[in-house]
Amino acid sequence: MLDDHHHPDFRTQFVREPANLRHYPALVLNADYRPLSYYPLSLWPWQEAIKAVFLDRVTIIAEYDHEVRSQRQAFRIPSVVVLKDFVRPQKRVAFTRFNLFLRDEFCCQYCGAKGDLTFDHVVPRSRGGITSWENVVAACSPCNLKKANRSLRHSGMHLRRPPRQPSADEMHAVGRRFPPNHLHDSWMDFLYWDAELDS
Repeated sequence: MLDDHHHPDFRTQFVREPANLRHYPALVLNADYRPLSYYPLSLWPWQEAIKAVFLDRVTIIAEYDHEVRSQRQAFRIPSVVVLKDFVRPQKRVAFTRFNLFLRDEFCCQYCGAKGDLTFDHVVPRSRGGITSWENVVAACSPCNLKKANRSLRHSGMHLRRPPRQPSADEMHAVGRRFPPNHLHDSWMDFLYWDAELDS
């Protein structure tokens, strides 16, 4: 929540859960008019967007047709806001379930299947493998069961590519290929204007 000026992360706390964004989420752009984050897409619940407007932290770029009313006036709900101060994008990619699936493009790193995904430790934990970017991959349940607690060599399985820690730029590039399910029309100009055109 945007509770006060002293909250250090108010501009980088984004909501990914659709339930919290069902009603009028606002796309948050950096001062250079690019989304602060692609994955998770930088979205605020409408209440936080309106609060940021009143705190003079953002400028409204686009609005929904819907209004909310206070005791004294009515406000159209912002659909796109831009920060008045530039925020340096985070360079470190958090090691999360979602980001790991995104790095692996939501497909099994053994067979390429796209459904029923879970995780696999390439070097099993029972053999000293650690939970890290370099040792965990997305895997479908059948491949996970087939590999079980064995090494790649003993299982006869092969990785599509070696796992490694992705950069923020790499994650943004992958993220653009997997747009969120809910895209308001007013967001489209701001989501893809900085993507390279296909030659």
